[in-house]
Amino acid sequence: MPFSLELISAFVLFAFVSSITPGPNNTMLLASGVNFGFRRTLPHALGISFGFMFLVLAVGLGLGGVFKAVPVAYTVLRYLGAAYLLYLAWKVATSGPVSTTQNVHGAPLSFWGAAAFQWVNPKAWVMAVGAITTYTPSQGYILNVFIIALVFAVINLPSVCVWAGFGSALRSVLTKPKWLLAFNLSMALLLVLSLYPILFDH
Repeated sequence: MPFSLELISAFVLFAFVSSITPGPNNTMLLASGVNFGFRRTLPHALGISFGFMFLVLAVGLGLGGVFKAVPVAYTVLRYLGAAYLLYLAWKVATSGPVSTTQNVHGAPLSFWGAAAFQWVNPKAWVMAVGAITTYTPSQGYILNVFIIALVFAVINLPSVCVWAGFGSALRSVLTKPKWLLAFNLSMALLLVLSLYPILFDH
């Protein structure tokens, strides 16, 4: 069946809730907003939405079927994602002190780095598969996949920017090195905890 008002409304709600709730992307954006400010974090947020849009397209156009046919490929991807997430957690934990006048040590995740991360982000895969399998009508399927991917990206961008903005707002609060260290360690721990579904769900 084609898109109905009820279906598109349900999808918009799904896209918003899944985009704005905590996960690896939003945890990193919060930490980046604190450490680098909103403007320097914006390419990271844009990369998330861009990369996720192409992930949805790939899942909708057949990549999900590849993983069903070759399960080991998905297993390899999961563990590569876990390793990269651990690296990102270390980068967050060792971020430099907040400065409103000069660059901090290190740099925020780049546009392309954030886009590439979507391919090893477990929450992004769950969101993409859910969008395609639940909300994409079979009539005019290819066009609908493109519509779903575009709408998801449009909803995702302002949702993730909220986290970057919240982190940026916390910069003035976290000026003391010990407070910033505690914050960064907490964000790094949350990223590590987000590995649970990768390592223990089968």
